[in-house]
Amino acid sequence: MPKPVDPARRAAVDLLDGVLGRKQPLTELSGVLDPLAPAERATAQRLALSALRSLDRADRVLKPHLRKKPVARVHNILRLGATELCEGGAAHGVVDACVTLAAEGKRTAGAKGLVNAVLRKVAEDGPALWPRLRPARLPKWLRAPLVEAWGPEAVGAMEAAHAAGAPLDLTAKGDPAALAEAVGGSLLPTGSVRIDAGVQVTALPGYDDGAFWVQDAAAALPARLLRDVEGLRVLDMCAAPGGKTLQLAAAGAQVTAVDLSQARLARVEQNLARTGLRATLIAGDALKHAGRYDAILLDAPCSATGTIRRHPDLPHVHLGERIGELIALQAALLDHAVDLLAPGGRLLFATCSLLPDEGECQVEEALARHPDLRVLPPEAPGLDETWRTAEGGLRLRPEFWPERGGMDGFYMAVLQKAGG
Repeated sequence: MPKPVDPARRAAVDLLDGVLGRKQPLTELSGVLDPLAPAERATAQRLALSALRSLDRADRVLKPHLRKKPVARVHNILRLGATELCEGGAAHGVVDACVTLAAEGKRTAGAKGLVNAVLRKVAEDGPALWPRLRPARLPKWLRAPLVEAWGPEAVGAMEAAHAAGAPLDLTAKGDPAALAEAVGGSLLPTGSVRIDAGVQVTALPGYDDGAFWVQDAAAALPARLLRDVEGLRVLDMCAAPGGKTLQLAAAGAQVTAVDLSQARLARVEQNLARTGLRATLIAGDALKHAGRYDAILLDAPCSATGTIRRHPDLPHVHLGERIGELIALQAALLDHAVDLLAPGGRLLFATCSLLPDEGECQVEEALARHPDLRVLPPEAPGLDETWRTAEGGLRLRPEFWPERGGMDGFYMAVLQKAGG
């Protein structure tokens, strides 16, 4: 009787096939995970993310044992197995599971012997070689402008941070110190709570009571930089996935949250219900939104290059082809936000990008277009002076806080409109 296939490993290879073969981001491949039990889903995600982060290393370990490149799915089974073996997986179990996985497919069954032989060799020599291999390099379309902006040493440190992955950060609805104690996490200088990435969030104390939500420490800073918003009319201009909407509502603001995606806003609505917070949700184009607001938070659509440590699929599915379009959209959103802002109001512009064209340059150009804007010095607990930029914003990068596990790459600046 054939051995049963491990559903988590099968799903992990399906995810690799989607990302590497069809250039689909993981966010579009959630259907692969839907049939799995929660524990299997978590395992599949962990395996796929590890393989994507370590793709270059896995290919280098496999290369001496392959006379020619195998068909795509066999190659991805080998990559998955090599990553597991070199990161401490039990040799017999990993090899056996990968051979069984190859055996189930018509196109891959003939490669059972290859998978078995290659992975047995990797199990012997791979673990010793693995730590000596450099982290995966960013694609040329991204690496070149980053080296120009930050230098080769900084970019090498970013790549190491991407390879290391990311812990999990929580934002507390109430007291972050109390949350850190309750969940066994560490309190970061900026007020976020950090826990291990493998933790099941829904099982943490306080989840059902709405005591927190998941949000990277860097992503939690923009709402804090808006300072006191209690009682103010605040627009979260591109709101989903909603962490900043929750922050603003928890701070006592009258929040209007706009996003183009009704489905993504449904998740925001669920989190508002879980946390007992209130906001007005509007599905629609932010560029067509009308109104007058005391404060606006614009976390603009961008290349998301600052989130690669959490989303290692991004370098494999994007070729930089949309950067120019995104930069134009960011400028248009910034201009519209200025129109919506009441005299004396504050506008927080942010992008989760590592590219200055999507951050520092956008603010410099917005200041030139709008003489009635000025930059306010960023003020919030835990800010490092080295994060401050020449035009008055904050630049965060994934290699910052190495002793704490890093942070997402982000740019943010607070702008104030004259008058009021």
